[in-house]
Amino acid sequence: MTATASATGPAHAFPAATARIPAVDVARGIAVIAMIGYHFAYDLRFYGLLRVDFEHDPRALVVRTLILASFLLLAGVSLVLADRAHVPRARFWRHVGTIAACALLVSAGSYAMFPRTYIWFGVLHAIAVTLVLARPLARRPWLAGALGLAIIAASFVISHPAFDNRVLGWIGFMTRKPFTEDYVPLFPWAGVVLLGIPAGHALGRRNFAPIGAPGRAPRALATLGRHTLAIYMVHQPILIGALWAWQVLRH
Repeated sequence: MTATASATGPAHAFPAATARIPAVDVARGIAVIAMIGYHFAYDLRFYGLLRVDFEHDPRALVVRTLILASFLLLAGVSLVLADRAHVPRARFWRHVGTIAACALLVSAGSYAMFPRTYIWFGVLHAIAVTLVLARPLARRPWLAGALGLAIIAASFVISHPAFDNRVLGWIGFMTRKPFTEDYVPLFPWAGVVLLGIPAGHALGRRNFAPIGAPGRAPRALATLGRHTLAIYMVHQPILIGALWAWQVLRH
């Protein structure tokens, strides 16, 4: 989760309109609110209005992990929904291209603000790559789940100095956390997306009842969940700009 722009992952394989599951949109909308809250707290710290050690405080790290994992898990679920709806291949690749373009914009924007700690492989970079890798497994939940668990486990037991650079660091296995505003390597986070595939199949068999009745949730939550990528891209500039303006007016 980025300190400046990405504490989460907002993107997902866009299913066709007829494939949308309101409960999934609501779940994603809740994650969006959590993401905005986390980033607002980080921005307050950036302007000296809040004291929180986001990099080391276990509570902050747990919150970051939960938010990021929720988006990535839902990305895997959405892959299943898109496959069941027979979303055209061209639509999938357009979406991946959009995410990749947004990832480049995040890198450029973070470089402008933090040239020494800019985001070279954050949540959007990870989602774009992982969606491509995970799509062939959308109909193989058992294999996707096994690979997901293996990827997560490997990230805890494998590390090597050869990965301590930007050329290979995006894979994972670094011996130390890089000095960057957001770092979401494929190991372990691609594993979370893969776990979303068996989760999507399991939820589909139960008509998504385990994640609640969307009809009882505010409609705004589903709306947020349908536009996560756009919200992700604009919310930080808005928050940072508003806080900057407030600081200027206050003085």
